[in-house]
Amino acid sequence: MMRSIFALFSLIFLSSCYQQEKKCADFKTGEFEFTYTINGEEKTSRFIRNDTLEIDYFENEIDTNSVRWINDCEFIVKKINPTSRNDAKAIHMKILTTSKNSYTFEYAAVGDKKNKQKGVAKKVK
Repeated sequence: MMRSIFALFSLIFLSSCYQQEKKCADFKTGEFEFTYTINGEEKTSRFIRNDTLEIDYFENEIDTNSVRWINDCEFIVKKINPTSRNDAKAIHMKILTTSKNSYTFEYAAVGDKKNKQKGVAKKVK
């Protein structure tokens, strides 16, 4: 009886410690979609990323950003030709979880720990 209770608690403890492996390197390059809401309206952005550049396509606008990888799951994105002070702010991106064709991430301006937001990017190519 005591052994079966111990075995049950051990099983529960070990299963609660399990974390799915993140495969961030699978999302360093490719073509992605990101859907989000602005003022109650759902919008979709498409972007293509390689190791050092990211090209964003949104509502007939194209932006080019530099990409600097900190590690396999974190990188800094910065507009190459910003049009305002706000555009010039670098964004820290951190991949939190991955699945077969998407990843969940959090992002905020570099140094801004209070205004982090989350999103999901889907790899389309």
